[in-house]
Amino acid sequence: MRKALRWLLALVVLIGTVSTAGAATAAEPKAVDIKDRLLSIPGMSLIEEKPYTGYRFFVLNYTQPVDHRRPSKGTFQQRITVLHKDVNRPTVFYTGGYNVSTNPSRREPTQIVDGNQVSMEYRYFTPSRPAPADWSKLDIWQAASDQHRIFKALKPVYSENWISTGGSKGGMTATYYERFYPRDMDGVVAYVAPNDVVNREDSAYDRFFARVGTEECRDKLNGVQREALVRRAPLEKKYAAYAAESGYTFDTIGSLDRAYEAVVLDYVWGFWQYSTLADCADIPADAKNATDEAIWDSVDTISGFSAYTDQGLETYTPYYYQAGTQLGAPTIHFPHIEKRYIRYGYQPPRNFVPRSIPMKFEPWAMRDVDTWVKHNARQMLFVYGQNDPWGAEPFRLGHGARDSYVMTAPGMNHGANVAGLVPDQKALATARILDWADVAPAKVQEDPSAARPLAAFDAKLDKRDVEREPALRP
Repeated sequence: MRKALRWLLALVVLIGTVSTAGAATAAEPKAVDIKDRLLSIPGMSLIEEKPYTGYRFFVLNYTQPVDHRRPSKGTFQQRITVLHKDVNRPTVFYTGGYNVSTNPSRREPTQIVDGNQVSMEYRYFTPSRPAPADWSKLDIWQAASDQHRIFKALKPVYSENWISTGGSKGGMTATYYERFYPRDMDGVVAYVAPNDVVNREDSAYDRFFARVGTEECRDKLNGVQREALVRRAPLEKKYAAYAAESGYTFDTIGSLDRAYEAVVLDYVWGFWQYSTLADCADIPADAKNATDEAIWDSVDTISGFSAYTDQGLETYTPYYYQAGTQLGAPTIHFPHIEKRYIRYGYQPPRNFVPRSIPMKFEPWAMRDVDTWVKHNARQMLFVYGQNDPWGAEPFRLGHGARDSYVMTAPGMNHGANVAGLVPDQKALATARILDWADVAPAKVQEDPSAARPLAAFDAKLDKRDVEREPALRP
C-alpha cells in the first residue's frame, strides 16, 4: 500500500514538473525582429531595407532637435543607416561628415571587429536639413550632440562596445564627438583628419608641396597649373561653352573667371589628395607644348570644372559654411607662377556660400579641440597618408594622452588606412582596435603582432578607395 502510494505521489510530482516546464516554455517571449526593435525607438522611422548576405541593412530617419540646447524649438529628420550583423557584436559608428550612402558598405574598423555599423548623415546635408534652415545651428557641438542622441537611442539594442570612425571631415567629426562626449565611445579611429588650429597660419602646406613626391612629378604638375593660367583666355572660352551646354551658373562665386582660377589653383592639391606618385605618368610632361585640350583635360580630370559652379557648390554649402565659421580652410602660395597670372589666389569659404547665409569665424573652436586632444585623448587612433596635403596639419598627442596613437601610411593619399601602414604599426593598430571593441582573441592579447581583421575582406562591401570629392574639400 505504501509502495503504491509512493508511486502515485511520484507520478503526480512528475506530471506537475512536466506541466510547469511546459508552461514555462510556452511563456518564453518570442525573439523580437531587429527591424521591430529599431522602429520601437521613439523618433525612428524606416525609409527602406536593402538585402545583403550575412547582414540586415536599414535606411532610417531619426527625429533630432534643430537646437540641442533648446529641443522645443523645432526638429528635423536626420538620415542614418544600420548595417546589422548581431546585437552581440560590437558596433562601429561612422560618418563621412557629408551625405550618408544609402547602399550597404563596411568601413575598415567594422571589418576589423566583425561588427555592426551605424552611419550618420551630417546635419544640414540634404535631406537632413531643417526647413527653414537656421544656419547658426550648424556647428561641431550640435553635430556631436546628434551623434550622442543616436548612440543613446541605439545603445540598448547594441549593448556591446562602440567605436567611432570617419575619414577626412568624418575623422574630424569623430574627434569632435569624442571631445564633447568622451564617455560614449570605447575607441576612436580617425582617418586623415585635418587640424587647422590657427586658420591664418598655413605655412605647413607650402612646406608640404615643396617636398611631396619627386621633383620630376612636382615640376610636371606645376607646369600644367601655370600653363592653364597662361592660356586663360582660350580656355575660359571653352569653359563658357561647357557651362552653357551644361546649364551651369556662377552667382555664388561671382563670375566664371573666379571659378576658372579656383579650379586651376586646386589642381596640384587635388592631384596629391586623390592620386599617387605612379599617376604622374598621366600628367603632360611638356606643358608649354601641350595642346589646349590636353591642359583642359588634365585640369578637369583632377580638379573638375564643375566644382565652383552654383550647381557644384550647392551640395557642399554646409561644409563651406563650417570651414568659414569654425573648421578653417588652407591658404597656399604658388611660387612657380608669376603674380600677374593670379588674380584672386586661394579664395575664402565665404566666396563659396550664398551671401544670404551670414557667417562669422570662431577662432577658438579648433584651438579648444586641439588642446583637448593633446591632454585628454584616450583610446584614439589617428591615421594619415604621407602624400596627402590634408595631413600637413595633423592632430598631435601631448603628455596627457593615453593609449592613443598617430600613424602615417607611407606613399598613401587621402585614402590612407590601417591596411596601408607599415607591418608593425598595422598590427599594433589592429590589435588596439580589437581590444577597444573587447573582441581581441587570446592570442592577440598575448602577441599583438598576430592581430588580423576578424571578418574576411568583401570587395563589394568594404570601402578601400578614397571617396572622391571635388578638390580642396576634406
